[in-house]
Amino acid sequence: MPISFDYSIAYADKVTKAPAKAELAEIRTSAGLIKIQMEPSRAPFTVGQFLKVAKSGFYSKKVFHRAIPEFLIQGGGYNLKLVNLAIADSESGQKRGLIRIKNESFGGLKNTRGTLGMARTNDPESAVAQFYINLKDNPSLDASGSKDKNLGYTVFAKVTEGMDVVDKIAAVYTVRMGAFLDVPKVPVVIEDVKILESK
Repeated sequence: MPISFDYSIAYADKVTKAPAKAELAEIRTSAGLIKIQMEPSRAPFTVGQFLKVAKSGFYSKKVFHRAIPEFLIQGGGYNLKLVNLAIADSESGQKRGLIRIKNESFGGLKNTRGTLGMARTNDPESAVAQFYINLKDNPSLDASGSKDKNLGYTVFAKVTEGMDVVDKIAAVYTVRMGAFLDVPKVPVVIEDVKILESK
């Protein structure tokens, strides 16, 4: 099952690379608080992008628009109005200058329970801002074999506190909204993403 988003944002030659220090963040949601630790030594460009997006305030008032038990929850790309209309939040992304990220799925991090990865289309280097949280080990999302042919989904962080919140989001009743499947009927809103400190 593809983990998709609908941004239409041009590639850029350079992406900010995060320093090789652990970065901590809080994802404040209407369902509760999720704390994460990023791994810039394994996914420096992906972490750099996440930090940039979070600090810009882009994630504020976005929703988790996908909740699939025994798979993942996904959010960070759409606000409630856009989910209801089944329209991509591409204009907002373009205005904030978001760019596509280099695929770092061979960085050594796996899609195990509690890890965060960047959502993308079938184009391996199309990730922009949307992220997902694995509810179980999902090896089918990992890179395998040749780097040229079997790029996976880039994992860049892990949940350190709040997996009970993640599981609660995954258990909500979902409906179809236009082109969107598995949308929580009662919206789960990302109030903000706060970067805490560097270690």
